[in-house]
Amino acid sequence: MLTNIIMNEITIGSRVVKEYTPPFVIAEIGANYNGDIEIAKDMVLKAKEVGVECAKFQSWTKESIMSRELYMQRAAELTEFGHETQSDLLDYLSMSEEDHQVFKAFCDANSIMFSTTPISFRHVDLMADLDVPFFKIASMDINHPLFIEYIGKKGKPTILSTGMSTLHEVALAVNAFLSTGNDQLILLHCTSLYPPNDSEVNLNNIDLLRETFGLQVGYSDHTLGYSIPLASVMKGVSVIEKHYTLDKGMPGWDHAVSSTPEEFEIIVSEAPRILNALGDTNRVVHSREEQSRQNMRRSIVATSDLPEGHILTLNDLEYKRPGTGIEPWEYTKLVGRKLAHPVESDQLFAWEHFE
Repeated sequence: MLTNIIMNEITIGSRVVKEYTPPFVIAEIGANYNGDIEIAKDMVLKAKEVGVECAKFQSWTKESIMSRELYMQRAAELTEFGHETQSDLLDYLSMSEEDHQVFKAFCDANSIMFSTTPISFRHVDLMADLDVPFFKIASMDINHPLFIEYIGKKGKPTILSTGMSTLHEVALAVNAFLSTGNDQLILLHCTSLYPPNDSEVNLNNIDLLRETFGLQVGYSDHTLGYSIPLASVMKGVSVIEKHYTLDKGMPGWDHAVSSTPEEFEIIVSEAPRILNALGDTNRVVHSREEQSRQNMRRSIVATSDLPEGHILTLNDLEYKRPGTGIEPWEYTKLVGRKLAHPVESDQLFAWEHFE
């Protein structure tokens, strides 16, 4: 067995989540449904079709995430939606309480998990009332111990992103959560760049987090495509979270760095293949390779017709397929031996040929 596996299991809904098993895949819809409930429902259905296990949104209002200065005194960042002010834009893109209830019911009806990343204490309570299977804490809140503790006290499995944080800051967040008596915590390695360069991803931090905290570690991805999430499977991640869109050309904050249903399908389907290919650290010859050994390896054969009584020299030996005879590494056991029987050219030597 691989020695760095964290053996503890965490159950999210009916799903047992564990490292070095097929990862729990989360499609981060966030605000990518662009304020349109029908687009959101279409995204949920397509995520379900390709094997995604959770459709996750974000729970916030402009008042809960920004100071008044940030949303009242700025023009809208995205003009495509027809709003002039940032305040109106944020109102349009945020989820109402009724939206939460609609999306939760729709996900339940279609057998895909619903959850969100809550950004306020009120939204944590709303998620608890909706009985979400797990909480997600965003990287932006890793330095907010009171918020982390509040979520920990809900007693549910929780996934904590670690983007933008030092190891010391991660430690403080972990301690805050565990102080509540809730040990159902999964860390997500994350680089909070949109997108990061490959050299900025640093997947080896997955090992660092696992070894430092003894917790399950997953991966929250902001890279383009599906290569890096699949690479994280080699690290045994128990969770893969990635932004999700139906069309990378749609207007909005995250569409360009999101994955389509087709890319999610590749992640979901290829991850088990990678895990199966990892195997373990014991060197074995598989039973199906035994026939290959016989067909593809060489044996020692005679270079010419050799009479009974001949004393073998190195020049009498050649090495050819099949590998069913005396193996080439045993040539030293043949040189200087006397033949008890004649051997024909190209015939495989056998031990009974010798005195």
